Amino acid sequence: MPSSAVRAFTDPDEFVASIRQGTCQLTVTGRGNFATELIRIDFHRLWVQRFSEALPRIIHVTDWGGRAAFSFRLQPGASIIRAGVEMLPGTIMRHAEGQSYYVNSGGGGYGTMSLPIAEMACAGAAIAGCDLVPPKDPQFITAAPAALATLRDLHASAVALAKDAPAVIAHPEAARGLEQALVEAMVDCLGGGEVEEDRAALRQHAMIMRKFHRAIDEKPDEPIYIPELCKAIGASERTLRVCCQDHIGMSPKRYLLLRRMHFVRRALRNGDRAETTVTEIATRYGFWQFGRFAGEYKSLFGELPSATLTRPRD
Repeated sequence: MPSSAVRAFTDPDEFVASIRQGTCQLTVTGRGNFATELIRIDFHRLWVQRFSEALPRIIHVTDWGGRAAFSFRLQPGASIIRAGVEMLPGTIMRHAEGQSYYVNSGGGGYGTMSLPIAEMACAGAAIAGCDLVPPKDPQFITAAPAALATLRDLHASAVALAKDAPAVIAHPEAARGLEQALVEAMVDCLGGGEVEEDRAALRQHAMIMRKFHRAIDEKPDEPIYIPELCKAIGASERTLRVCCQDHIGMSPKRYLLLRRMHFVRRALRNGDRAETTVTEIATRYGFWQFGRFAGEYKSLFGELPSATLTRPRD
């Protein structure tokens, strides 16, 4: 049965928990109040999502398995870098099945669509005579302007229905017609677009970033230091710094600090106020200069750590 949902989030953890098809870890990198809207539409076979974000953030995505997935910009705006490549207004990203990658977004909006792999293969062969099985590595395709404009218009129409007339989406025949139009528009973009040439350096950097994520994910509750991280990855500090700058827009040291800040915030929100102290949690995640820590925390989240700990639970 086709369905749709429109949800607004002010908590990063609740937001990433709502994203289907993959495991996501989010680190907010900009200062201010987190606010994100996610519109999700399930047709018979096609899944459509629209993301609108107010703050810069980095998100790590893994396990896009079982479906052929695509992402594209909805309009020009702040920079969005996926897998080390900037998403330009005229490009579409073809996701690799089961891939692991970072998205560094300055805010703004983007859309995604996905079909079961077998369905996408059939659609590519029938509509454009091309192979649209997920590639081994992510591909960035420059679509024909007219084809991409059609896709964006149809995507916007589906989003508008989800917001204003969800009963239309829920109607099986109406949903089938819009679903088919969206699939055809996507195949037209991919089948007639120009595939960016594979670059060995890009693939090498992507492999280093996968190792980087695995290394830090193995010890989520422990501070990680750059020398031991470089040893675990098998890359020099300079190379790791270049890869992180390309993929997440900052040094690995800065990213690890922000990541630990988010772990602190989560622990403060979930802690027992009668038994938990800010000092205990801060030191657990490697923060020893408490005045500097409190100032950085307030700049990032808009409140002192003590306010997070004592705020009533929802």
